[in-house]
Amino acid sequence: MPFVSIGGVTLHHRYIEATGISRPIIFINSLGTDFRIWDDIVARLAGEMPMLVYDKRGHGLSDIGGGVRSIDDHVDDLIALIDHFGFGKVVLFGLSVGGMVAQGLYARRPDLVEALILSDTAHKIGTSDSWNTRIATIERDGIEAIADGVLKVWFTPDFHANRAAELAGCRNMLTRQALPGYIGTCMAVRDADFTDSARRIAVPTLCIVGDQDGSTPPDLVRALADLIPGARFEVVRNAGHIPCIEQPDALTTLIRDFVASLPEGKRPHG
Repeated sequence: MPFVSIGGVTLHHRYIEATGISRPIIFINSLGTDFRIWDDIVARLAGEMPMLVYDKRGHGLSDIGGGVRSIDDHVDDLIALIDHFGFGKVVLFGLSVGGMVAQGLYARRPDLVEALILSDTAHKIGTSDSWNTRIATIERDGIEAIADGVLKVWFTPDFHANRAAELAGCRNMLTRQALPGYIGTCMAVRDADFTDSARRIAVPTLCIVGDQDGSTPPDLVRALADLIPGARFEVVRNAGHIPCIEQPDALTTLIRDFVASLPEGKRPHG
């Protein structure tokens, strides 16, 4: 299993090469998940583009280092990963809080970003009260106490009814996350507001949302797209908050078409 220690934080990652293609796409996962949520997407796109998936600080098999205080901590790790691999410009695909990390990286280092795919995310997610209530519940009773509610917004009723084994696995992934990483990232999302910086995004951007997303509903993601000059907005049918698990074929098509539309989409090394 590949691990890299950067700035005192050990990050679990997986890099999938693609011969003769230099533009990598980096996938940034959502709160309470690890990089296995991208497995179906990676399998479909293997060989078409280089891909990097990784567990955010305090999630999956990555450690928490000095803790998580803000989105900037996750941005620091992502910049360090890009430097570690020696990438030039990259395409960032951020899901939920991962989309906030992508926005934060662009705000600080636009020179590293060729394009953005922002899925089921927003310029601001939730309110201080809603996040503080969640944090207090988890500190008192653990992630298990909120798991049913989280899974309801992650996936559609059809997924709950017909994909019980996958639902159980996703519940395990959520409830087994380390509390400090989960709580710290809740605080980071609570305090993040990219409303102003979204207006300054000047790279091709695709905003995606599941039509039944109960966490960042379509109207909220559309509001983000409206802030970003020239952003494209797409709705994935029959999907909740995590389309990469629920509708990987539809999401793969959107990724493939968007990346192909970028200038020099299959530029050779050198």
